[in-house]
Amino acid sequence: MPALNAFIVEDSPVIRENLIAALEELAPVKVVGTAEDEPTAVSWLGSDRSCDLVIIDIFLKRGSGLGVLRAASELKRPMSLVVLSNYATPDMRRKCLELGASRVFDKSNEIDALIQYCARLAEGDTGNVPLAPAS
Repeated sequence: MPALNAFIVEDSPVIRENLIAALEELAPVKVVGTAEDEPTAVSWLGSDRSCDLVIIDIFLKRGSGLGVLRAASELKRPMSLVVLSNYATPDMRRKCLELGASRVFDKSNEIDALIQYCARLAEGDTGNVPLAPAS
């Protein structure tokens, strides 16, 4: 199965590096870029570079993952937008989905679900991937 090209927006270097290692080892994912703040992420996404998947944290060094989500949704490019946050409350999940996220995963207990989602997405399954459970 072909690897998904992923862009990760995460401000914690430790979490970012661990996430990259887990995704590239356990799922058909190749990370093609990263950003730790909203302006850098929006600039990368608005460039001529492309990716299949964007994984976005909500709280960033500057700006917010919500701003990244909004900007990425407005690009109207064929990419899956996923939120991975410690703040995956029901209200935040709803807000992220309204802004264009395909799924919202909780960092503390839904990493396996994210990896499964990536594997199914790489297989071309976009319609039947189960939603992450609400907290």
